[in-house]
Amino acid sequence: MKVIGIDVGTTGICGVLLDGENGKVIGSKTVNSEAFIKTSNEWEKIQDVDKIISISLDILNSFLDDHAEDVVAIGLTGQMHGIVYVNAEGVAVSPLYTWQDGRANLPYKGTTYAEYLGSFSGYGNVTDFYNRENGLVPKDAVTYCTIHDYLGMLLCQNKEPILHASDAASLGFYDMAQRKFDYDYNARVTDGFDIIGTYRNIPVAVAIGDNQASVFSTLASTDDVLINVGTGSQISVVSHRPIVADGIECRPYVDGKYLIVGAALCGGRAYSLLKDFYKELLDAANCNDVDVYGVMDRLLANKETTSLKVDTRFAGTRGDANIRGSISNISVENLTPSDLTVGVLYGMVEELYNMYLKMGVHRVGIVGSGNGVRKNQSLIRIAESVFGGKLRIPLHTEEAACGAALFALVSGGKYQSVAEVQGLIRYTEA
Repeated sequence: MKVIGIDVGTTGICGVLLDGENGKVIGSKTVNSEAFIKTSNEWEKIQDVDKIISISLDILNSFLDDHAEDVVAIGLTGQMHGIVYVNAEGVAVSPLYTWQDGRANLPYKGTTYAEYLGSFSGYGNVTDFYNRENGLVPKDAVTYCTIHDYLGMLLCQNKEPILHASDAASLGFYDMAQRKFDYDYNARVTDGFDIIGTYRNIPVAVAIGDNQASVFSTLASTDDVLINVGTGSQISVVSHRPIVADGIECRPYVDGKYLIVGAALCGGRAYSLLKDFYKELLDAANCNDVDVYGVMDRLLANKETTSLKVDTRFAGTRGDANIRGSISNISVENLTPSDLTVGVLYGMVEELYNMYLKMGVHRVGIVGSGNGVRKNQSLIRIAESVFGGKLRIPLHTEEAACGAALFALVSGGKYQSVAEVQGLIRYTEA
């Protein structure tokens, strides 16, 4: 028994083939989509839908060509918030307006489009509002959906999208309690493990948001907290009740539960910025071939703590784009590269920990995911120190695609519960 998961990411598209009986990754393929469309607008971040779909189908079919007789379900996930318009025949009539698109931050009636609506730039319904106000909605468009919902439509030859609540909420103005939108957008929404059709006679599960998919394949116990560090970073817990706090998002999850999320805009990018800082100095000294990350690792080898205080909110926050980071408590003893390096790592972790404290929950264990965690032992050590626990890392690296695959196993009836399918998740000690 095998299952396929496809993750339509912002820069790459990933597919995994899992053994449905033990959860092991049998095959994995990731392709850089190179789908961004260059425009004259710096704030515009749009992608070529046909290119994305072509790559996704190539990956999916490459698995099916060799294993179709054993594949019992197909799961889909991808970049949340963004939208693509479709016509009455269920065919895309626009580019993908990604979550990075900044049109809603443009001036509107003394403020911005996003602030006027009380939401965020990049959220699908906010993007649609801008497009409506500026006459940019395609004339033959009848609705819109996420890119992975659109992939599901094409696979199953559906003319209308079916959204999971995880994606519906990512568009903005979705009332989780009432299960409806507080915006002029109508689409069928489900919060269950639904099959939306078949592709090559194989059941296709409703697509879910990539945040939820990543959590689904990594956080096997609701007693744990998940730390994900990539370009950005997130801290997530699963809750039986909604939790509302400043700077914290409450998102739909599965089985009637909620995903409580704190998101740092800089995250792992803070460490990358520090690397670029060092590299500029090395380049000026004509040391162009230095492995800067390797040098930073050596700086950290004998440096566990620092009195230097680094606030890594260099890109602001979701609630306040004007907030900036800082370096403080500088002394003649701690103004060193090693102190600065360990200080940035502490700043990254402490930003997430402060979000965790705002959630008002207690979790016993720590699970880590993302390349920022997997590739930095010092970050793991600091996270364990700040959160007070042992950090575990899933054996699989394709978190979102694997989550979509596990979700599809439940949707296809191969497993009867979340707890049962998540029993397949295996961890390695950090």
